[in-house]
Amino acid sequence: MRFSPGLLALSAATLVLAQQNPLVLVGGDPTNPNGIYQFIPPVLNNITNGTTITFRFTGAPGNHSVTQSTFLDPCNPLAGGFDSGWVNIPTNNASTSPEWNLTITNATGPIWFFCKQLVPAIHCVSGMVGAINPPQSGNTFSAFQSNAQNFQGQPGQEEGSLVGAEASASAGPGPSGSGVTFYTALASATAQATAIGPGINANPSSGGGSSGAVAVTANLLMAALGVILGGSLCLV
Repeated sequence: MRFSPGLLALSAATLVLAQQNPLVLVGGDPTNPNGIYQFIPPVLNNITNGTTITFRFTGAPGNHSVTQSTFLDPCNPLAGGFDSGWVNIPTNNASTSPEWNLTITNATGPIWFFCKQLVPAIHCVSGMVGAINPPQSGNTFSAFQSNAQNFQGQPGQEEGSLVGAEASASAGPGPSGSGVTFYTALASATAQATAIGPGINANPSSGGGSSGAVAVTANLLMAALGVILGGSLCLV
């Protein structure tokens, strides 16, 4: 079979475009191999500076984040790292899959990330971790997964910003619709009275947006977790 030069050129251009704009699905469903706690694919190789990676929040129901971490501390947010914030997809969502575009600014080393949601199980420990350009030996993705599975304690709930180490985003996830909600941490530790859960606050956003790096206090987490366990929000 012979192909025309035009068709070959189009195929090559399509391949380059796919490599420049990789897609990662955030969250699976019970029918997926490996279940709901996963990034699909979890690893992206040969990513170069300027590449924009699209994270599509497809797990329904699901409440997930894309949060930068480190190889040795896979389930805690990296100080100064990127963070999408939590994106809650309801059970009945049938049309809207919010997306978050992350552009690589330094591809010289590996970039590690995880989901920091805590309920109904700790997502990171359950396997919801990912990597960009991980080494093929030494600090491999398999070793990163093992570090996550052996993580002790509760993952930190600090919120990063859109601009992180080695990568940045210009906007938060979007669009909203069909009950999709975007949550950010509270801007002040004093405005916590009506908070309803880890990764969720009293002022949810119905669209994408940016936020600075803020910490959620332990008291907020404990009080909020008690409320969330008795609530009806989708938190898988």
